[in-house]
Amino acid sequence: MALMPRLELRQSQMLKLTPQLMQSIKLLQLSHLELSTFVENELLHNPLLDRAEPNADERGDNEGNSAEPDQPEHGDSGPTDIVSQGEQFESATSLASEMDTDAASLFPEQVGQDSVSQSTTNWQEGRGQSLSGGVGAEKAEIDQYVSSTKSLGDHLIEQVHLILRHPGDLLIASAIIENLNEAGYINIELAQIADLLGTELGHVEAVLEAIQGCDPIGIFARNVPECLAIQLKEKDRLDPMMQALLDHLDLVAAHKFKELMALIDCDQDDLKDMLDEIKRLNPRPGVSFEGTPIQPVVPDVYIRPANDGGWEIELNSEVLPNVLINRTYYAEVSAKAKKGEEKNYLTECLQTANWLTRSLDQRAQTILKVTSEIARMQDGFLLHGVSHLKPMTLKMVAEAVDMHESTISRVTANKYVATPRGLFELRYFFTSAISSSTSGDEDHSAAAVRHEIKQLIDAEDPKKILSDDKIAVILNEQHQMGVARRTVAKYREAMDIPSSVLRRRQKRELLG
Repeated sequence: MALMPRLELRQSQMLKLTPQLMQSIKLLQLSHLELSTFVENELLHNPLLDRAEPNADERGDNEGNSAEPDQPEHGDSGPTDIVSQGEQFESATSLASEMDTDAASLFPEQVGQDSVSQSTTNWQEGRGQSLSGGVGAEKAEIDQYVSSTKSLGDHLIEQVHLILRHPGDLLIASAIIENLNEAGYINIELAQIADLLGTELGHVEAVLEAIQGCDPIGIFARNVPECLAIQLKEKDRLDPMMQALLDHLDLVAAHKFKELMALIDCDQDDLKDMLDEIKRLNPRPGVSFEGTPIQPVVPDVYIRPANDGGWEIELNSEVLPNVLINRTYYAEVSAKAKKGEEKNYLTECLQTANWLTRSLDQRAQTILKVTSEIARMQDGFLLHGVSHLKPMTLKMVAEAVDMHESTISRVTANKYVATPRGLFELRYFFTSAISSSTSGDEDHSAAAVRHEIKQLIDAEDPKKILSDDKIAVILNEQHQMGVARRTVAKYREAMDIPSSVLRRRQKRELLG
């Protein structure tokens, strides 16, 4: 058969993701903070998008129907807050004079300039123009004088300059401060600092000893025993027996108290008193200056008891971005657009705006639908707690709501739900199944098994510590949970619960 070129027509079906469809899928897995950032960016670049203000109609009606507020009569100024009172003064100097203090105390940021009053120009009443007419003379805002969070390094530098005077000593102290970790420990060898600065090791050690009394107490330590020793020395509690205890903290961690008492020559009462003293110390003195603010977790959806005995599912409207398409503006601008590029740009903006509003609505409806199914499947958990948490997989929810497993995975990522049992991530409810030891009974979730293990260990008798084998027997006989000893050991280690040998030492040899 001869080979020759020819044309053929073939029909085939294929799934092709458009850029907008890919973007819609991406929106599903974004948290409310990431989604808010994305929407803010779209509002900035798309002129046809407007933010829908909550209760805008009600606020507009109130503003249109409400009368002007009552004005105080002449001579009766009424109560005045500190902000309005400060606006009546012509400069920082007059404000300080009224408060019987100096301007540098009120505005420390301006110290060193030619004049504090120059930074606060006179303003015409009711206007935003400066009497001096200078460029850049703007009215001072209160947030300009809010103090910034002081870091650990800044806090230590201020104290070091009060302790040390010689420039070489200050240079060594600065190098030590730069090599502190978040807990306040020195994470570099002193010999390396000496080599770096070209000085003797004894010089560096002398500077370190001089600054180890800085606040917070325990800072500039090289290890945990030294950190605790600095704090005990400050309290005048560092006697030879206590120092010997600090030298053998590894025995305390291993709960080998009999061996420890023999080494430091003390009885059980003395050891207990010293351990109680150590427990009141701070082994990480630098963490109080961590500058990272704690971000509270805000729920994306609420599950509340309904009047009919079921559950009411409600989206958190405060974290859902609400945008509208300004079609009036689109009609005005499109009527004036003459060039093809302008019309194409408006059409593209309109398509993007339509896609965004539909995607946001579809995202909200999908979250609501998936959460409703989770609440239906985990009704026992919502009523009775984690012991009644049922095993649930992404496939089970996907089949119930007629969606793909990948969609359920994206919807439950980075989403939180507030329930009568507390605040949980949506993925918390997806756990593997543990077979029941009795045929016919329902399977148990891994989270419920971990909960029962922790309950048994917390309630165990100090004289009868439960081994992993014994815990497995109890779970099989009393709770019909078909778990093996190795499964109990795995879950116990995952919860950072020590073994039965170490727990026996903790609960029987010494209280605490």
